[in-house]
Amino acid sequence: MRRHSQFQTGRKPLGHHGFKLDETHVTGAIPFLNPTSARYEPTQHPEDTRAPPQVERLWRSRDNRKGRHAIRIDTNALPHETGLIVPPVTQSIPAIAKIFLRMVTYVPYWDISYLVAMSFTIGSAVFIVNGFFVWLPLVDKKTEFPGEITVAGGWTGFVGATIFEIGGVLLILEAFNTNHTGCFGWALETVLEKTIEDGIPRHTMNELRPTASRCEHHHANRKSFLGERHYHANDNAHSQRDDTGYVTSSTDGRSFRWIPSMSELRRHYFHEIGFIASFILFVSATIFWIGAIVGIPNIFNHLSQGLTDGLYWGTTTLGGVGFTLSSLLYMLETQSKWYIPSWYVLGWHIQLWNLIGSVGFTLCGALGPASSNSGVNYQSSLATFWGSVAFMIGSMIQWYESLQKHPVEKK
Repeated sequence: MRRHSQFQTGRKPLGHHGFKLDETHVTGAIPFLNPTSARYEPTQHPEDTRAPPQVERLWRSRDNRKGRHAIRIDTNALPHETGLIVPPVTQSIPAIAKIFLRMVTYVPYWDISYLVAMSFTIGSAVFIVNGFFVWLPLVDKKTEFPGEITVAGGWTGFVGATIFEIGGVLLILEAFNTNHTGCFGWALETVLEKTIEDGIPRHTMNELRPTASRCEHHHANRKSFLGERHYHANDNAHSQRDDTGYVTSSTDGRSFRWIPSMSELRRHYFHEIGFIASFILFVSATIFWIGAIVGIPNIFNHLSQGLTDGLYWGTTTLGGVGFTLSSLLYMLETQSKWYIPSWYVLGWHIQLWNLIGSVGFTLCGALGPASSNSGVNYQSSLATFWGSVAFMIGSMIQWYESLQKHPVEKK
């Protein structure tokens, strides 16, 4: 059996009462890497005569890394037939508006996925300003002020690249701290159903509600930044230890991890498409940052043409290529097959926009050595601008994703 169709020892997400892993729906886009998605179907006691609950638990590696808990429901199933009251789908306008409101009123500074999204959002905004500085004077010479392209453009490029570098570091830490136990994130609560006529309770029903208090992801830690998270022992029957010696679940808490062992890297992380993509993005952001340092006016103005082409335009191009590869891998992570786009997965659209932005940054660097030609210089500067706008769109969707911890999809 190929690696993408089965979970490795100690890495299988734990089940939850009422749900059973469907082994036929454990899959991933790349056969020699770990699975990126799985589905849990509802179970039912033999003595229960009601129709089975029409709700599925969805496990995705990206959602798990981001601290999200996705389920899929049948909106046509009636609660009195299944005995289960399900939450409304989060693709509705009211649910979307609620997340938009949270984006401007809620700042979970302890959530590393939120910090990742904000890093790239702020960095993209700085690069949009940078794009205006280097491109607008080419469109309308009258708008240019002294030092706009070299000084303002150079310094904003450095600031934007530095913020991207911070985002790359946070992405690596996020990947290191992926929850391996398969946190469910929902709770079944017993409620009394009442008749319409007299409002008197007649029989009990189960209601599926999101719960943050029992979440095992480190994202739920409100007490300290990148610190320790204690969760309820009854969520998991016992702790598990894989053959690398890493405890994948614990009854007394879980600490934020700064770096895994070499054994874990070799056995697990280098087989995780999400970690590989994060690592490539971090390396690419570092290379891109080197180019931005070279672009600081006091350095850039003292370079020969050969050094400029290599240390500035070359690193910008190489960093952009790395961003492109990383975006492609992130897109594949959300797909069941490498050739089938995941149109209905939020993470796929995030990386599509990031892919467009990466192409823009790559073109900026690739065209740079020929910027003595006015037409090429115009296109190189313009690529910075539209690439930054694409990154901004992707980053803002990622911001939205980081605040939507309990997505509910429609079957």
